Amino acid sequence: MQRRISRLQFFRRVGITESLDQVKFFLDVFVTLFVIIDPAGTVPVFLALTRGRSDRDRKQLAWQATIVAFGVIVIFALFGRTILDYLGVGLAALEGAGGLLLLLVALQLLTGKATEPTAAELERANVAFVPLGTPLLAGPGAIVATMLFVQRIHGVLDGFALAAAVIAAAAAVWLALRFAPVVHRVLTDSGVELVTRVAGLLLAAIAVQLVANSAIAFTHSA
Repeated sequence: MQRRISRLQFFRRVGITESLDQVKFFLDVFVTLFVIIDPAGTVPVFLALTRGRSDRDRKQLAWQATIVAFGVIVIFALFGRTILDYLGVGLAALEGAGGLLLLLVALQLLTGKATEPTAAELERANVAFVPLGTPLLAGPGAIVATMLFVQRIHGVLDGFALAAAVIAAAAAVWLALRFAPVVHRVLTDSGVELVTRVAGLLLAAIAVQLVANSAIAFTHSA
């Protein structure tokens, strides 16, 4: 009887530990994607690109942009590893390159020197696809970060946690775009600028950690 109770307690402890690991993994993915995508910082761009559009058109564009960004991230999450294997690129190299790329994105957020689409680019395509869906939302930073997190999946629960985090990030993007006028009125230009700068700082810290992990991995493999 005591053995059975001990086994039950052991399995419960293991289950709780695994659950906490999944929650931590979910938060890591969600926070990273949220910081990279920066929904609040996208609000002024969305309002500028949809200037003169009706509320109905804005709602439709917000939905389309979110779907496009989500689809791009999912495609690279599913097939990114296959592409890496074909090119012969290792995880350490991907972490280093991803860290440097995220650092460039972070510097753009911190300095406010992100490249804005030209008028000619806006006329050639639906703004929900380009530049909103990609590269503003599902840009290189979000794609690389997602591919890196895929490498950390070691079970079905990890896969569910990653999927839930990506869906949650997409939902946050949709809410920000859907209620862009309200968000902009609440935060004002100064508030949006502050949120963007803080996001840039957090993203820079994430980027430095990725580069450090890459250097450690290369050192151990040498």
